[in-house]
Amino acid sequence: MKRLLIIGASILQLPAIETAKKMGLYVGVADFDPTAVGIPYADRYFNISTIDEEGIYQAAKEMEADGIMTLATDMPMRSVAYASQRLGLVGISYDTAIKATDKGEMIKAFEAAGVEHPWYFILTDIRDLEHVADNIIYPCISKPVDNAGSRGVMLIKCREELKEAVRYSFANGRRGGVIIEEYLQGSEVSVEVMALEGDIHILQVTDKLTTGAPHFVEMGHSQPSCLGKKAVDSIKDLAVRAVKSLGIYNGPAHVEIMLTEAGPRLIELGARMGGDCITTHLVPLSTGIDMVELAIRISLGEKPDIGPVYEKGSAIRYFKARPGKIKKVSGIEDAKKLYGIYQITLIKKPGDVIGEIGSSVDRIGYVISQADNAESAVRCCERAIEGITITVEEQSENG
Repeated sequence: MKRLLIIGASILQLPAIETAKKMGLYVGVADFDPTAVGIPYADRYFNISTIDEEGIYQAAKEMEADGIMTLATDMPMRSVAYASQRLGLVGISYDTAIKATDKGEMIKAFEAAGVEHPWYFILTDIRDLEHVADNIIYPCISKPVDNAGSRGVMLIKCREELKEAVRYSFANGRRGGVIIEEYLQGSEVSVEVMALEGDIHILQVTDKLTTGAPHFVEMGHSQPSCLGKKAVDSIKDLAVRAVKSLGIYNGPAHVEIMLTEAGPRLIELGARMGGDCITTHLVPLSTGIDMVELAIRISLGEKPDIGPVYEKGSAIRYFKARPGKIKKVSGIEDAKKLYGIYQITLIKKPGDVIGEIGSSVDRIGYVISQADNAESAVRCCERAIEGITITVEEQSENG
């Protein structure tokens, strides 16, 4: 029986844990939180932080793991790479993991490889601003080099907003760096990728819906992209070059691209599967490809067939509600019966206080659908959301 160590045991990793068990694997999980939801599903639990590189290596060695992986989150990627490299297992190199988890190192790698990207300045301290302020073109974006889920992202419209926005980005980073970059405008997409022995397979191109300025929180995704063939082909070409520029030869990648008037430009890239149910739900629903199983098999050193089973449309849309305390949610059971609805999930529950959506953790819940094409799938989600009522009580300043 092959042994798989999954880094993290939160709700994000649950699809990997469940899939690995269905595949008949012996599954270990590592997570600092002993109450993590995925632990009861695993055969063995290691109480280790997902960013403890040496600890993860020792756990994998003790378990005699045949493969190490994580899903949909950047934080454990360096631990996965460190342990895999030391044990001679399939995975990305530690150098690739650094580039894929530090936006500053990432954009420098794009630049070195001639991959189209925004202009940028990297700050290691707020005082660095005085050296670059005169060269910044507005509007622009400020974001931490080492965070995700739109945390710390700010649109800066003029010089007067610069310092406050950069301070906000520094405050929401993990290790301290901030990148200021060109504000790209156009149609935003992501490209879902699987690499196998250096061959880059494009599984799907995903259209993206965000809140827009100032935080650009993702509120929906749909597949396949509704952009024209010429645009999609140029996006795929850029995605392949971006994946190669970071040295990803085996395993998944999630590439975010903006199709501007001047053509596609890289936003950023994750050397892992995309979150927001894009790769765990939307890719299987639109293509029939079980991307989680593919990632597991590749991490174990296998060489699975990679190709679509069918062509359909899939979508996810997140709920919106005004700030306050959730009093009641109604209409979900009827909405689940509507045509095309695959799943409805509430992240927040009655009694929870919700605010304006400033990052992905502020979202309330979502609807996932499958239909004959992307447009129909989006309409299915919207129809379900229209039938769900979220009653919210406004909160006084004293709570």
